[in-house]
Amino acid sequence: MSHTASTSKHRTPAKVWLGAFAIGAVLLMLPFLLGATAGQGWIRILNFALLYVMLALGLNIVVGFAGLLDLGYIAFYAVGAYAWALLASPHFDLHLPFWIVLPIGVALAAMAGIALGFPVLKLRGDYLAIVTLGFGEIIRIFMNNLDAPVNITNGPQGINRIDTVKIGEWALGRPETILGFRITGPEKYYYLLMALVIVIIFICIRLQNSRVGRAWEAVREDEIAAKAMGINTRNIKLMAFGMGASFGGVAGCLFASMQGFVSPESFGLSESIAILCMVVLGGMGHVPGVVAGALLLSIFPEILRNIVVPVQETLFGSVVVDPDAIRMLLFGVALVTVMIFRPEGLWPSAVRKRELNSGKETKA
Repeated sequence: MSHTASTSKHRTPAKVWLGAFAIGAVLLMLPFLLGATAGQGWIRILNFALLYVMLALGLNIVVGFAGLLDLGYIAFYAVGAYAWALLASPHFDLHLPFWIVLPIGVALAAMAGIALGFPVLKLRGDYLAIVTLGFGEIIRIFMNNLDAPVNITNGPQGINRIDTVKIGEWALGRPETILGFRITGPEKYYYLLMALVIVIIFICIRLQNSRVGRAWEAVREDEIAAKAMGINTRNIKLMAFGMGASFGGVAGCLFASMQGFVSPESFGLSESIAILCMVVLGGMGHVPGVVAGALLLSIFPEILRNIVVPVQETLFGSVVVDPDAIRMLLFGVALVTVMIFRPEGLWPSAVRKRELNSGKETKA
């Protein structure tokens, strides 16, 4: 009887399954609904939002789980993008299939993460942030200058005509007609990106609840105490850098294949800061919060872009102030407001929320 009671206790409620199926159905139909109502441009925006989700989840491993402030995370995005661009484009006349290029890009990004981790093992806080910032800029400058004496990256001109993802003769970048339905390239990429995002979310949740995840949490809270308890802090930190960088490599490869063009301008410091904002705003260390923060900060500016111009034309009859300036101003005000009133993030983990609230109660 006790066995029956425990089985019924752990059984998933029917409403949870219904909710999961409803969300799955919406996600499956979302690109077609967006394409029919808002146009193909919004499907591309959604695809880039999914790329940012991957990047934010990767940075969350380093910053949220392990507590290592990384301001150069965009470097691993660049490594993945250039790995795909060099191995699947006419630049070196190599057109390797995606199932070879993608693992190479991920492996190179992970190696870059470990290479960054070795010199900074004893650094924390501001010093670590400055070193990682410098690493990100070094990678960008390398990509910008490796066009002489041997042209490797084509310098500031970038690499174009990059191959799309192909499965046999089925290319994701080309529109197809299947059973009378026309499916565009962005719609096909949406399903690939969504599948990879779900896999990365699953990996992050499993890591967080594993022995490695608890070791990262111990290092984040008190590295000296973690070392005293027998945790190999060196290996744990390197694992965080390597694992986080590998997700950046996945996103970089897909970015290059989706865009068909890469250049160093896409991998500046502002991108690293934007990804860090997604992690902090959503809720550091909390996977659902990070996903929500990435989606919000990647889609919200585009919504503002479509609102600012019509509002000015309605009020003043013409565009008075540069739309990008107003968009970034509103974006900045929204970030500051959220950080003042919800410093733990929009969707924090229960642990982080309890820590911050207990600090407020102690001061009171």
